[in-house]
Amino acid sequence: MELIRLNDLQKTYHLGEVDVPVLKGISLTIESGEMVALMGASGSGKTTLMNILGCLDHASGGQYWLEGREITRVSPDERALLRNSKIGFVFQNFNLLARTSALKNVMMPLLYSTERLTDRQEYERAVALLERVGLGDRMHHEPSQLSGGQQQRVAIARALVNRPSLLLADEPTGNLDSRTSEETLQMFRQLNEQESITVILVTHDATVAAHARRTIHIRDGLIADGVVAAGAAGAKVLTVPPTMSIPPSSPPARLAGREVST
Repeated sequence: MELIRLNDLQKTYHLGEVDVPVLKGISLTIESGEMVALMGASGSGKTTLMNILGCLDHASGGQYWLEGREITRVSPDERALLRNSKIGFVFQNFNLLARTSALKNVMMPLLYSTERLTDRQEYERAVALLERVGLGDRMHHEPSQLSGGQQQRVAIARALVNRPSLLLADEPTGNLDSRTSEETLQMFRQLNEQESITVILVTHDATVAAHARRTIHIRDGLIADGVVAAGAAGAKVLTVPPTMSIPPSSPPARLAGREVST
């Protein structure tokens, strides 16, 4: 089943009298349940593409369908609803709230949820996710009391709390050591394989991309030749904290100012 379809997607930033084309006609499809790496160097357009896929930004031209719905021209409010109900985000810098417990960080997106959950249901869902990422004994710790790997696990639990169909991970191992990076990537694979969540890894690192089932290369705002490369389907799977079984996306995120980030 097709989850994402892009047809000649374009994005141009207008900075004063200067037009800066970043995406110059991207066409691709991603099936539901795939694990895909979106790979490119800094300035290639991969971050801009991720922002559009995640409904953080809108395209200047072309079409974007998500679960069969054409959303290129939907309103900002509709994009925010889609973001919160369909999409989870994991970022390189974790983006956790300081001086706020892991538990409350995970529960926070539920404030924006269209589900009608009681306080008890919200609490139980967040606790279950923290236990499943191996942080059942750290749920009352603040980010400053957690290691980088533990903070990223909190971020993953937070991204899953609204039960998204699409998980976008933007350089998710950029601030982690090699062992913790491997454990984090295997966690994404478990989510993909066991829960059928579609995962898109946005990265410049071929080692990270190798964990995906296929890699889409972006160069200068276009899909490069040799669009799809097979991922490491037979890669070794490490034992990481318990098997993922999601009992239950992120709160509406914001695109920073008018800054061109590609």
